[in-house]
Formats: sequence, structure tokens, C-alpha cells
Amino acid sequence: MVNIALAKDYLQRARIRLEMLDTLTERKDYADVIRFSQEIVELCEKAILIKLGITPPKLHEVINVIIENIDKIPERHRKFFLNIKRDCKWLRSQRELAFYGAMDFIPLEDYTSAEA
Repeated sequence: MVNIALAKDYLQRARIRLEMLDTLTERKDYADVIRFSQEIVELCEKAILIKLGITPPKLHEVINVIIENIDKIPERHRKFFLNIKRDCKWLRSQRELAFYGAMDFIPLEDYTSAEA
């Protein structure tokens, strides 16, 4: 079942987070730029899956599910998803580290503008 209302909700929440990125960047809060960027990607990916009639798995990164169903995506957009796979996976790998940090990694100190 396609729940368009849920897909729209995900996209609206992604837009709100996107609007916040400029403020976070200005404040040099690169850790939260990375964290919010991952959330934006996750919400958009899950909205796409819903629009394709696929229930998104309860995972933070679902680009592989999109690629597994690439035949359901208009041909003109397929290359885009194949090209962003690595970046999506990198953002996912940074999700918890950007939020919690680690004994040897202080998010506000260790992330750079280049990474953000």
C-alpha cells in the first residue's frame, strides 16, 4: 500500500532539516551538519520507497533497497541513485559518531567544513 501522506511527511521533515543546515554551518557545527544531512537523505530515500509502493525497512540507510528496485525508477533518474550510493553509505557510517562522538573523537572539534 502506498501511503502518500507519510511520504509527504518525510519530505516536509527533510526540507525543515535542510533549512537548518545553513545555520549549523554558520555556527561551525559540522557534526550536526553531517547528522542532519544523513537524516535528510534517509527521509528522502524512504519517501521514494513509499512512492514506489515499498515499505521502507527500519534501517537508517536504504540506498541498496532503492538500487534493488531501480527498474521501478524512471530511467533518467537511475544513474543518480547509482552515483550517490557511496556518499549515502558514508553519511550512514558517520550518523552515531556525529551525534555521540567517542573517547578519541569530539564531534565539534574533529569534523571539518570539508566533511560537512
